[in-house]
Amino acid sequence: MINAVIAAVGIMLILSLSRVHVVIALIVGALVGGLTGGLGIDATLKAFNSGLGGGATVALSYALLGAFAVAIAKSGMAHALADKALAMVDRQHASGGGQVKWLLIGLLWVVAIASQNILPIHIAFIPLLVPPLLYVLTKLQLDRRLIACVMTFGLITPYMFLPVGFGNIFLNEILLANVARSGVDISGINVTHAMGIPALGMVFGLAVAFFSYRKKRVYDLEKIEQVEQVAVQYNPLSLMVAGVAIVAAFIIQLLLDSMIIGALAGFLIFSVSGIVKWRETDDLFTEGMKMMAMIGFIMIAASGFAEVMKATGQVQTLVESSASWINHSKGIGALLMLLVGLLVTMGIGSSFSTVPILAAIFVPLCVQLGFSPLAIVCIVGTAGALGDAGSPASDSTLGPTSGLNIDGQHHHIWDTVVPTFLHYNLPLLAFGWVAAMIL
Repeated sequence: MINAVIAAVGIMLILSLSRVHVVIALIVGALVGGLTGGLGIDATLKAFNSGLGGGATVALSYALLGAFAVAIAKSGMAHALADKALAMVDRQHASGGGQVKWLLIGLLWVVAIASQNILPIHIAFIPLLVPPLLYVLTKLQLDRRLIACVMTFGLITPYMFLPVGFGNIFLNEILLANVARSGVDISGINVTHAMGIPALGMVFGLAVAFFSYRKKRVYDLEKIEQVEQVAVQYNPLSLMVAGVAIVAAFIIQLLLDSMIIGALAGFLIFSVSGIVKWRETDDLFTEGMKMMAMIGFIMIAASGFAEVMKATGQVQTLVESSASWINHSKGIGALLMLLVGLLVTMGIGSSFSTVPILAAIFVPLCVQLGFSPLAIVCIVGTAGALGDAGSPASDSTLGPTSGLNIDGQHHHIWDTVVPTFLHYNLPLLAFGWVAAMIL
């Protein structure tokens, strides 16, 4: 019989690529996986329902973040930046706005990287920064698939390479801790050294993306104007209040480790200051929640999907059956472990949740095959990170889509998931395998 994880992820991906909504694809995939894994319809639904709560906190965080983003848009802060960029585009129209193009790409790249370590806010910056800049990006005829690849690179590469911020959680608290828990001596291991070559795979993929999407792509400016105000009134006071609200939201989030409270505090500062009039707060709050509703529902459905995969017990079966194909070959073993990691992470949608599942089974297998402790850390870390970029349910792909698709001209699967899968997962697979063989 076919493995339940393969069946569930396969159905989910096929439906998603066929332009079926990701939420529906996740639900159908979970049902197929549960039934294939022998759970039966009742047990499958029970597991799915019990897992929904796991995504509720993230969904509420994104909903409040949407409301905060609308309030920032109301203040005109992001639009002030967009207006300056637009003026530069107009001045450089004869040269095609080349300098502004690279300036905006560089800005989004730097902010995405900073969101993982300097200010660990993850995708929180996207609904605040990207929609106001979208008009400028569209006027420059920049391919949004390139922007999606740039932001996804910044959301993933820092945590899988730099042990700071989210990287400290992934590399030290999850990866090294689980490898050690499985019986490997990690003393003296430089985790940055272990993940260096796989990180170069991400850099390679980004370089290829600049070549793949180098041509101009035309989008409808009128559609942007319908959903994103191009002309927003702002003044020094509104910009100052916006700055205070953003700083307060970030500090509170870092102190309390709660994106919900941080976004709520920022929204309240706008309300108390009068930038957002009290009678408008209800409408603005609702508008912001609508903006982030899709990403919230997908994260909730993805949690249910992941719970069904765990309930079938066939993640371990998949790994063990792969082990039987290895036949003491380190090359085949490394490749199969990475492929299993890709499959599992694409289904679960979170590399942070995947590593503990894979480490318990991969580490003893790696020891048996004779891999060094450094190579074991590399294999488990790369196997966990694989799939994050190409999963329809990963916030590393959902985040860029939430900012780039506000006007309905950027498809989540074909314009974010497929490009990031091709440009990051395939190089990461290749570079991860090479690293495992030479470390």
